[in-house]
Amino acid sequence: MIMRRGEHWFCSNSRCACEVTVAKEGPLDGGPPRCMCGAVMKRRYRSPVFQYLDFLRPEEERLAIHVKEKE
Repeated sequence: MIMRRGEHWFCSNSRCACEVTVAKEGPLDGGPPRCMCGAVMKRRYRSPVFQYLDFLRPEEERLAIHVKEKE
């Protein structure tokens, strides 16, 4: 697994509530990263993007969706 620049990770310990934004890409060695409290960190969920049927949408709507994803 690779940590990508701009990803948001959060601590799975609800009392800790630590959040991290990745500044530099790199591979994860030995499993998911750990928080300072010792709990496992998890990535923020991003819903999947289905591009198979994108051709059915109007051009303006497709462009708006792709611009929104990059932000």
